[in-house]
Amino acid sequence: MNMGANEENNKGEIKKELTLAPVSLGEATKFWLKLGFISFGGPAGQIAIMRQELVERRRWISEKRFLHALNYCMLLPGPEAQQLATYIGWLMHRKLGGFIAGGLFVLPGALLMMALAWAYVNFGNTSFMQSLLWGIKPAVVAIVAFAVYRIASKSLNHVLWWVIAISAFVAIAVFKIGFPWVVLGAAIAGWLVGKLHPDWIAGGHASTSSGAAHTRALIDDDTPTPSHAMFSLPRSLLLVAVFVTVALLVYLALPNTALKSMAQFFTQAALVTFGGAYAVLPYVTQASVEKFQWLTTAQMIDGLALGETTPGPLILILTFVGYLAGVKEAVAASPLASGIFAASVVTFYTFLPSFMMIFAGAPFIESTRKSLKLQAPLTGITAAVVGVIASLAVFFAQHTFWPTGLAGAIDWFEVALASAAFIALVKFKRGVIEAIAVCAVIGVIAKFIAS
Repeated sequence: MNMGANEENNKGEIKKELTLAPVSLGEATKFWLKLGFISFGGPAGQIAIMRQELVERRRWISEKRFLHALNYCMLLPGPEAQQLATYIGWLMHRKLGGFIAGGLFVLPGALLMMALAWAYVNFGNTSFMQSLLWGIKPAVVAIVAFAVYRIASKSLNHVLWWVIAISAFVAIAVFKIGFPWVVLGAAIAGWLVGKLHPDWIAGGHASTSSGAAHTRALIDDDTPTPSHAMFSLPRSLLLVAVFVTVALLVYLALPNTALKSMAQFFTQAALVTFGGAYAVLPYVTQASVEKFQWLTTAQMIDGLALGETTPGPLILILTFVGYLAGVKEAVAASPLASGIFAASVVTFYTFLPSFMMIFAGAPFIESTRKSLKLQAPLTGITAAVVGVIASLAVFFAQHTFWPTGLAGAIDWFEVALASAAFIALVKFKRGVIEAIAVCAVIGVIAKFIAS
């Protein structure tokens, strides 16, 4: 009798797990708003935060579906973390959910960047933000390292995927090979594996879909694609036409040639930003400083420092560039109005293509989930992503622990803070938000004591 009762209880627990309560648009909006305020750490840190919140804590989406979406976003130009948020928001709550998720991922950082640009133009004092950054940087190192640890443990279950991951790391960190070429090489390797050893591809997902090791998610591995996410070529082409029309109408409504030049240039920049913000910054710097003369090289460097202190995509440095360009070109009645107007135009044209590429292309990606021909290259890309994120962890660690260069002294305070944050994440299962907040407070207090 007891055994029968236990069986019934176990069945009840499994049934409860399988019938997760749907997430309302309001509840999702609250989360996306919070994410917009705490998404520090560049794309790797932001993806780590989303993964821990959505895959592990809230169980809104499974690991496999999360990585499938991430692989697509990694292939696109533009900020992959913002595109990933848009993708998941769209998958959960249609286009409105996608606009809310992607928009709120950008909005807090964009507004803060405008405020910092105003302060920079008028006062040039960012000491408090530098104190915050001093504490946040080691937390970012720990978060990125934690992301490498977690994604590798889930996806690298064959020696070949480890080889691809290590090769991607070496290609980027040592040989400085461009990110698009690394992704292309990984995709080709995955395709070859799919042709020669398809069982290795299938095995890549076994660990995330097997019995007790796999906690059910709202959007799970085997959850059918919702009707709004079904692929239709005419519908995708119509969406592209709509986005292009909106961009043209806003462009025609801009009141002067300076703003139109910004719209043209930053749309172009948004479409060539393969490899993330660091890859496009030399291109933007050259045009903004030398061609348009909107700001100086020193101001561009200051903008990058401010971009590192704000939540949201690092590409929001373009909002800073837009603000200073608006003030320089006097596009409105006052410097403040000029800065806000130009920064808003630049932000709009920087992120509009990302929404278009998700809404028009994600339905096709959803249709490939069970296609080995397309899944194999994406599996190779997943392995490469581990190496790419690891290279970012090393990059952040070098600039955090050796602030004056590798030949200079090591900052043992930063090493200790990063180590403590990593242990808190791995061993004590503390949240990413907690790690960022605590490290930021410690940074401010430490700088205050040091001064």
